[in-house]
Amino acid sequence: MSLLRRRLVKQSVNFSFQILADRSFSTVKTPLGRRRTTEFDKLINEAGCSGDFETVRRLLNNRIVLGSFNTSDTFKFLTNTASYSSCLEDLRRVLPQIDGGFSRKNAYDILISRLCKLGRINDALIVIGDMSNGRLGLTPSTFHPILCALTRKNRVEEAWRVVESMRTKSVPLDVTAYNYFLTSHCYDGELEPASEVVRKIEEDGISTDSRSYDALVLGACRAGKVEAAMAMLRRMEEEGVTVLYSTHAHVIAGLVEGGYYALGLEFVIANAGKDLRLDAKSFGCLAGKLMKRKRFEEAKTVLKEMVMRGLRMSDELRQFYESHVKNNDDD
Repeated sequence: MSLLRRRLVKQSVNFSFQILADRSFSTVKTPLGRRRTTEFDKLINEAGCSGDFETVRRLLNNRIVLGSFNTSDTFKFLTNTASYSSCLEDLRRVLPQIDGGFSRKNAYDILISRLCKLGRINDALIVIGDMSNGRLGLTPSTFHPILCALTRKNRVEEAWRVVESMRTKSVPLDVTAYNYFLTSHCYDGELEPASEVVRKIEEDGISTDSRSYDALVLGACRAGKVEAAMAMLRRMEEEGVTVLYSTHAHVIAGLVEGGYYALGLEFVIANAGKDLRLDAKSFGCLAGKLMKRKRFEEAKTVLKEMVMRGLRMSDELRQFYESHVKNNDDD
């Protein structure tokens, strides 16, 4: 970087700091210098708790200028208490006054996520209406918290109505949105509705991802079709799709629940040697599930394999190994 460029960047950053320092906030004193993300969240929550929403607005603006983005803790002062309604109305009043573009949209998206965490789905939809009226660009990610919250509670029909609302607003579904529906059906072992979701994904010309396969493997295991799940896992590897740790865990759980204990050990050994962290999780998952089923001899075999491979154990597994395997071997 040239000397002139370095000076210009330094002056620009210092100017941004000065903007923050020169602003006087009524109830919150903002220290000089670059603030960490957690510190900005703390300041915003202090202002929100004290009812100083003008300061909330200013902090939301200034944190973006200083490269500190909003987080899931930004609106933590908004809670299911007596102050909820008034706080939400104040936020709906000040958010349109935030600088346009990314700053404003990101603040709205984080607020929607917070409302969904509180179980306030209807209010989240009202806030989306505010965004639409304010001509803010709605994106699939804006709706993700709502779809996630509804499908987790098995309110699938409501979630599909939200999808219809997205389409009326010309917001397309992406693979993440579809995955929420897939996971909901597959968690309950509902393979037919899951297949219908896959058909919709293909009709929309969207490529499935690791989460999509993870859900389908889970669904097959939940429906007692472990062989189909293992075949799907092999297909993922053949097509170069990244296999999540949880996908291996689904297969292990399906094998143990089906009583295929020896096959479970064969499975983790066959997939070992590529990723130490995966090995530790897979062997540990298998040992833990065997112990819960009181299959202690099989669990001991798995733990011996872990020790031989130098894999880390959880405290519970380590305690069992020390008491029932190592001490007996020493004797």
